[in-house]
Amino acid sequence: MKVHIIGGGNLGVSIALGIAKFSTTNQVTVTRRNTSSILYLEKLGVTVSTDNTHHIQEADVVILTIKPYQVNTVLAEILPAISNKVIASAVSGLSIEALQKKIGDTHHAVRIMPNIASQFGASATCIAFDEKNKENAQNVVALFQDLGTAPIIDEKLMDAATVLAASGTAFALRYIRASMQAGIEIGFDWKTALAISAQTVKGAAEMILEENIHPEQLIDRVTTPQGCTIAGLNEMEMHGFSSSLIRGIKTSLKQIKG
Repeated sequence: MKVHIIGGGNLGVSIALGIAKFSTTNQVTVTRRNTSSILYLEKLGVTVSTDNTHHIQEADVVILTIKPYQVNTVLAEILPAISNKVIASAVSGLSIEALQKKIGDTHHAVRIMPNIASQFGASATCIAFDEKNKENAQNVVALFQDLGTAPIIDEKLMDAATVLAASGTAFALRYIRASMQAGIEIGFDWKTALAISAQTVKGAAEMILEENIHPEQLIDRVTTPQGCTIAGLNEMEMHGFSSSLIRGIKTSLKQIKG
C-alpha cells in the first residue's frame, strides 16, 4: 500500500516514521513547504517532497495532517491530480460530512485522530467513517493497527477522542514528570527517576492492554492492607488526583467545542 501524507509537522512525521519502522509493505511520501528539517526521513525509505501532488495519483491513501486553515488551499491543489482516493483527515474540527462535500463523491472521506506515539507503534488512533465508505476505510484501519490500536468510533465522539488520545499524551507525560520529581525527592538522580517512572507507566499500560481488565483489579494486586501503596493512593485522592485529571480532560473538551 502506498501512503501519501500531506503535512510534515510533528504528527505527519510521526506517522511516516511509524509506517517506515513497523510496516514492510507500505511506501510513504511526506510533503511540506520546507523539507530541510525532515530530509532525514529519506534514510528510512520515506520520500520527501515540497510538491503536494508528487506521485499522489499512485497513492492508495492520502492523509491530511495540516491545519484547518490550510484545507481549502491544499484540496484545490491536489483534487485535479487525483481520482477515486481514500482521503483520511486528521484535521481538527473538520467533519466527515464537510470533508466529503469538499472532495466530492468520487473520493472517500475518513476521519482519524492519531497521536505522536505513532512513530513507536504505540498510537491510539480513533477512526470514524460513514457506513457507505466502510470497505474503502479498511486500508486506513489496517494501516493504523500497525501503529498501535485503531478503535472505530462514532464521529460525534471525535472531539472527545482528540482530548483522550491526543491531549492525553501530554497528561500522561505530566504524570511521569511529577513521578520523576518525586523520585528525586526520595533520593534518585533525575535520569534514574525518569527511567523508573517511564518504565513503570509502560508496564502498567501493557498489563491493561494484555489482560483487558479494569485498572482497579490490577491495583488490588499491588495494594496490601496497611501497606505503603494504599497509603500513597489515599493521600493522592485526598488532594484530588483523580478529580483533577477528570476536570482537566473535561476542560480540554470544552475548549475544543468552543
